Amino acid sequence: MSETYDINELKRRMQGAIGVLKQELGGLRTGRASTALLDHVQAEVYGSHMPLNQLASISVPEPRLISVQVWDKSAVHAVEKAIVAANIGLTPNTEGQVIRLRVPELNEERRKELVKVAHKYAETARVAVRHVRRDGMEVLKKLDKDGKIGRDDHERMSEEVQKATDQAIADIDHALATKEKEVMTV
Repeated sequence: MSETYDINELKRRMQGAIGVLKQELGGLRTGRASTALLDHVQAEVYGSHMPLNQLASISVPEPRLISVQVWDKSAVHAVEKAIVAANIGLTPNTEGQVIRLRVPELNEERRKELVKVAHKYAETARVAVRHVRRDGMEVLKKLDKDGKIGRDDHERMSEEVQKATDQAIADIDHALATKEKEVMTV
């Protein structure tokens, strides 16, 4: 642990936790088609695992359809296999080098499950932010104990850390509320 206090470093680490949360929420399947559903899918081609966006152009021509235009004919089967193996509940329909994925309507039960998953992701992000806060507070306590900062500075800096934490938690709650609304919208 470093012996210096840097509020910007703490904020950067908190933003990192929020970034991870937004990426995870983006991968949750709502009733709408989104290219983010395929972000984590990797196909085994040319002897290695490659993300789909390096093998094809992915677009959303209709609200319930994802289109994957594979650039290399020899990779079409591998991409199709990877989409099935990713277990995201989408069945590929291949026509030449274009793979179409219909996004089915979500039923009420599945929507509630997705909201629970979103809440888990948000709680993980909150815990990560609290860990960053704890690290910052420990540095401040040590600096205060060693006499490197005064009591007033310690209190002011503690307030800064708390404000950054409150802001990060509010951002997480906002991202969760937005995703929850999106999932529950029929």
